[in-house]
Amino acid sequence: MGRGPIRLAPFSLVAPALAYASNSFVLKGPATLALVRMVKTVLGIIGGSGIYEIPGLENPQWQTVKSPFGTPSDQLLTGTFHGVDMVFLPRHGRGHIQTPTSINYRANIDALKRVGVTDLISVSACGSLREELPPGTFVMADQFIDRTVAREKSFFGPGLVAHVPMAHPVCPRLSGALTLAAREQKIDHSEGGTYICIEGPQFSTRAESFLYRDWGCAVIGMTAMPEAKLAREAELPYAIVCMVTDYDCWHDEHEHVTVEAVIKVMHSNAGNARKLIMAVAPQLGPDRQPSTCPDRPETVLDYALITAPEKRDPAMIARLDAVAGRVLKK
Repeated sequence: MGRGPIRLAPFSLVAPALAYASNSFVLKGPATLALVRMVKTVLGIIGGSGIYEIPGLENPQWQTVKSPFGTPSDQLLTGTFHGVDMVFLPRHGRGHIQTPTSINYRANIDALKRVGVTDLISVSACGSLREELPPGTFVMADQFIDRTVAREKSFFGPGLVAHVPMAHPVCPRLSGALTLAAREQKIDHSEGGTYICIEGPQFSTRAESFLYRDWGCAVIGMTAMPEAKLAREAELPYAIVCMVTDYDCWHDEHEHVTVEAVIKVMHSNAGNARKLIMAVAPQLGPDRQPSTCPDRPETVLDYALITAPEKRDPAMIARLDAVAGRVLKK
């Protein structure tokens, strides 16, 4: 039982600053004033370790989505909840078949963009680098340090070069909705903090764990990068829920991180994660509000493309039809 693929009318947000008015967005730029109709929320969820499906969706259907960047981690699960269209992708694939390095992050983000996702929430297991963030805590991180070395980190490249800002990688509107939902569900949580992303699949050494603490990091994981960077390039507002499973290996009074310990806490976290996801959908609602991120993620490509139009590679343009079609088709 289910419905066909989500089909959404294309939309365009074309100016730097947005002010909400009635059923439309009034867009105010340096020399422009435009009126754009309200768009519907299509909430994308990327599920991390232990989160391989979302029960409770209306009209659920697993769908295969092809991407010019290769094969996504799995099919996409589409459905609705409280009137909000939702699209779910298990980051590691059902059954956890992908390593943090083997995940095709570009195909994942491209596929989500291709089916019309407007906002993206990532759910990810992580280790804690702070005493006050014990296992079981959900951390709404708002900054990242990328220590990965073996992953494709951009949709762009030779023939079509782009540089997007990453000063504010997380959308405050999405992160705020997650925080409200966590309060409603009485889930232990913390707002803000830096997520350091390592290559993996090995856990940290003690020396590394202490180094990351000295850097001021709050949590450590293996999957938020380049995911957040690619979401930005795809003009998708992004937020992350970091589910703490352990204290990494810096804490002398707790066992060092092991798969056995992670799985034990992960099962408990997974139930709370599902509750959080279903609670955040009504917070956002079916009628989409613009991102409150200072980097203006919905229109970030307006000022990011640097390759002269006449020098752009046609093959690259075709490949980027979903990710950058809004600006490349102008």
